Amino acid sequence: MSTLEQLNRLATSDVPAFIDILHGIYEHSPWIPERAAKLAPFSNITALKQAMQGVVSNATRAEQLQLIRAHPELAGKAAIAGTLTVESTGEQAKAGLNLCSPEEFATLQQLNSDYNAKFGFPFILAVKGATGKGLTRQQIIATFTRRLRNQPEDELREALRQIGRIAEMRLNDLLGHVPAIGATVMEWAEDIAVWSEDEGALTCTYMSDAHRRTANQIADWMRAAGMHAHIDPVGNVVGRYLSTDPRAKTLITGSHYDTVRNGGKYDGREGILLAIAVVKHLHERGETLPFHFEVIAFAEEEGVRFKSTFLGSNAVIGQFIMDLLDITDKDGISMREAITQAGHDVNAIPQIARNPDDVLGYVEVHIEQGPVLLQHDLPVGIVTSIAGSSRYQVELRGVASHSGTTPMSMRKDAAAAAAEIVLYVEQRCAQDQHASLVGTVGQLQVPNGSTNVIPGRCVFSLDIRAAVDSIRDAAVTDILQHIDSVCTRRNIEYKAEQTVVAPAAPCAPWLMKQLSAATERAGVRPFELASGAGHDAMAIAKMTDVAMLFTRCGNGGISHNPLETMTADDTEVSAQILLDFLRNFKEK
Repeated sequence: MSTLEQLNRLATSDVPAFIDILHGIYEHSPWIPERAAKLAPFSNITALKQAMQGVVSNATRAEQLQLIRAHPELAGKAAIAGTLTVESTGEQAKAGLNLCSPEEFATLQQLNSDYNAKFGFPFILAVKGATGKGLTRQQIIATFTRRLRNQPEDELREALRQIGRIAEMRLNDLLGHVPAIGATVMEWAEDIAVWSEDEGALTCTYMSDAHRRTANQIADWMRAAGMHAHIDPVGNVVGRYLSTDPRAKTLITGSHYDTVRNGGKYDGREGILLAIAVVKHLHERGETLPFHFEVIAFAEEEGVRFKSTFLGSNAVIGQFIMDLLDITDKDGISMREAITQAGHDVNAIPQIARNPDDVLGYVEVHIEQGPVLLQHDLPVGIVTSIAGSSRYQVELRGVASHSGTTPMSMRKDAAAAAAEIVLYVEQRCAQDQHASLVGTVGQLQVPNGSTNVIPGRCVFSLDIRAAVDSIRDAAVTDILQHIDSVCTRRNIEYKAEQTVVAPAAPCAPWLMKQLSAATERAGVRPFELASGAGHDAMAIAKMTDVAMLFTRCGNGGISHNPLETMTADDTEVSAQILLDFLRNFKEK
């Protein structure tokens, strides 16, 4: 087994030997370690991985295609002929591809043929999967089928990412590196994903049976990790890793454990489980911190059951609205009843509020839920701001009339007006990308529409987000003015009702600076990005300074979806950064 010290020495003294040791990391591509050697010495295995992947990212298109084509098909001609490399042979066997049934083998052969015909290179998949334990043949075939629908440029980038993942796991094997904390987090996420309200999908809404079971398990893991843990009156699971100084202040971390319907396994939950695993790591080594470290698994952030978000974090900052207790779910059960049936005292909710003077700050680790880190080949990123949001429900009223008898010049078509507005939203929000401005029309309806009737009414939603409030407000103003202009010109009446307005939550520079330093020490180039999604940190920012660390999201950045994924190695990097951040934390 090789060591990083050996590789660093050879990279500067004997490059051919360095290349020889790393020859199996990237299939038949010695130019990658050759160029990476110039970047030595490498501070840790993550720095070496990043260096080699950087070589691939900066290669010419011809070199990238050469690299992709150096890889064998899954269960393809090379496997049949027995001419796979040792590394590929082991990986395909790990996924059981040498045990395919005749039907599975035929399916894979057809997929290989279709894929090559469309893209001109072989299908690449890290068949050992996100945890390194191996995908099933069924999972491989499902992924193969799904990716056949990709556009060529997107698929080329995905193939390169998969090659990077394969190389990462091969390097782990070569250097005997085990992402232990990351593997623990992934395993725990699988464990609690089995508790769901829906068969075959992960749905865990506020105070459901699945929600309560999840809370109890999180509390058990907290206690086993060395924390004092309890479930508070709103359902937050709170674990405290105490300092030896009883007068110490508290640094808080956490995220939410509820989910959307048919959601992913890591949204929110990564930040909880990773923090617990980090505390477990400290506790096993008898290591304490000069401050109390509090992990809060917030009970509700998604707003699925009672259409009210941030219940858990709002209670922590003392802004829980008690009138919400009387709202009901689709079955007529009030929030008050749901909390009481779970064994909690709603009258004690105000007592949850923290004293800001006792809090040092808040840091949250979260899966990115987007593709930015993927595009930059980075496992983690530092959040600059959580985007604010302005949401509207817009109703357009024209005149419904016969589609065959009404001349085009005399129509008052509400849907055509909406189409013009939707295109403008896309155009306007393509500007100001430095502030991560985005605009979405997620709902668009023609109530009671018919094939042969000009739409007399159209209703649509409008969601404008940006990391800077002034940028968002300017876009909203322009869009509302455009709605007025379009409707005036088309003789359409309209009503735009604001349903949500939430300010952006900038992250604190002094905390970001410490996260950046820990990221660099972890072997990763610090990279800053805004968060387009809302997080519990938005609520906590009303009480104390906040920071966020994003972990790379796989499958093109898909989230709020069963395809949401991350890897044990990226999770390990996030864990090491949080661990370093805690060990070197300096108060403001």
